[in-house]
Amino acid sequence: MPQDTANKNLCKHTQHAQKFLVTPTRGMEYIHRTATKMTVCIDNSQHPLIIDGGAHCSIVARNYLENHFPNWEKQLFPTKTKNFKSASGKMTSSGTIIKEIIIPHSKGNIRLNPEFVVLNDAHIQGFLLGTDYQRMYGIDIYSSKNRHITIGTNKENKFSLDIYQISSQDPLEEPLNEFREAQLSTALTSKQ
Repeated sequence: MPQDTANKNLCKHTQHAQKFLVTPTRGMEYIHRTATKMTVCIDNSQHPLIIDGGAHCSIVARNYLENHFPNWEKQLFPTKTKNFKSASGKMTSSGTIIKEIIIPHSKGNIRLNPEFVVLNDAHIQGFLLGTDYQRMYGIDIYSSKNRHITIGTNKENKFSLDIYQISSQDPLEEPLNEFREAQLSTALTSKQ
């Protein structure tokens, strides 16, 4: 039930939220993140599905379809909108495609039939399920210790998310290692 935020005593009786993860070094918190990703079955083969609460529509990259679905262009439907906007700029669409997704579960698989916008210049490795179909199917994301989603009104069946840690190494570490190997390994040192 929504909380009443009009109350003037809003900030009283405050307690600290319990952390599930160790706090990373200050200034580096943005690199300590995980993706909301799971492996699903599409056309009898396994594919990654990213569940993105920030995307208003479900999308798939044209190059991903070309690499994994040989006859995908025969399933393409036209779109009214050809241009889409993303955080990285303007993107163009080839159309939309409907793909049946089977989400595996030990108590019975769930079948979804979302429509994906095919973006020509996207670089996603897999399918991205946006808020359009998350709301339609009632998908809720739980980011607790054991990350999972629930679908529809059945909150008992929890679908586990893949443990997929996005790289959290120091951004300067790789270039420094390359420099050490390329330059310093052949450098002569003098003893003084």
